[in-house]
Amino acid sequence: MTAKKSGRPKSRKPRLATLLSPDHLVERAAGELRRGAPVLIRAQKRNESVVAVAAETVTDATLAGLVKLCGAPFSILTHARAATLKIRLYTPDVVSIPQDASVSAADLRALADPSIDLDNPLKGPFNASREASSDAAKASVQLAKLAGLLPATAVFNVADRALKALVTERSIAEVPSAAIRGFDASLAAHLQLLTRVRVPLNGAEDAELAAFRPKDGGQEHYAVIIGDKREPALAPPGPVLTRLHSECFTGDLLGSLKCDCGDQLRGAVKAIADAGGGVLLYLAQEGRGIGLMNKLRAYRLQGEGFDTMEANRRLGFAEDERLYDIAAHMLTLLGYSKVRLMTNNPDKLRELKRAGIEVTERVPHRFPDNIHNRDYLRVKAEKGGHLL
Repeated sequence: MTAKKSGRPKSRKPRLATLLSPDHLVERAAGELRRGAPVLIRAQKRNESVVAVAAETVTDATLAGLVKLCGAPFSILTHARAATLKIRLYTPDVVSIPQDASVSAADLRALADPSIDLDNPLKGPFNASREASSDAAKASVQLAKLAGLLPATAVFNVADRALKALVTERSIAEVPSAAIRGFDASLAAHLQLLTRVRVPLNGAEDAELAAFRPKDGGQEHYAVIIGDKREPALAPPGPVLTRLHSECFTGDLLGSLKCDCGDQLRGAVKAIADAGGGVLLYLAQEGRGIGLMNKLRAYRLQGEGFDTMEANRRLGFAEDERLYDIAAHMLTLLGYSKVRLMTNNPDKLRELKRAGIEVTERVPHRFPDNIHNRDYLRVKAEKGGHLL
């Protein structure tokens, strides 16, 4: 006699994606791209979801498996990189280039990486698609940036059959395209002040270090508060003397002479202390927001004769990828809504104002050049509008 089947439905474990916040999903997907794995980017519109891989990290084995399942991919490049390769810019935001099913990982990297342009001088001609890329395809490039990779991907359109094959428990990371688009704003909005501690500094013994982190994880940012809190110079809501400093591993820590970052950091600490107090925000925005690895690639291009802004564009980035909402929220959490901003960069004035902080005064912040950074500073003044 066969046993009767239970009338109770089988319990199912919830999918991992349903247990994570949108920011967690973005962080997880960015990590997958870094290790060469594919990511499913779900679009809001039906039939526009894509499987994306990073041109920098994908392997031939992964490409072959995805081609078998989904068909030939499309290369997705930023306008900046496409212009370097003389590709027509028919579509907004990004350029989509149809690829053959035989495309290799080396082919994709040759499109993405300007450091090997001279090794592949006969690339092209390229037949860019005239149809606008899907929201998910555009988001794949932003995800590559968030992963600290070159902003170039290959995407595969996903039919229903392939989608069902891919979406099994733990088989592929999933992330909504909307979560990628809103990631930077979400990190700023969810920033938390974790701790404050006294740390005497060379040139500013009366100093505190404040640490900030988004509640769902992400990069930490720091503030150095200099001066006695009873001093009028530090009284909220301000205006407080403020310096926004983007981290620079080579300049701040190693003392590189290619930039003026180390001088600006240490000079700001001393100037704020001499003025009676103020705040220095130390922001995790290495290389004007492109990350350390890509900044080193830009240095290599500079060695080939390109200036700092040309190098960023050849890599596929804008001349400046920094965002200022996080800086504004850090100031807000510290109690300040008005600043006297130490900067030579008019963009910082505009962006901080746009983010809701009142800038009552620009305080110049200049230091002598040297033979290694003279051209760099000249380009910042001539092309970037810096007031040097």
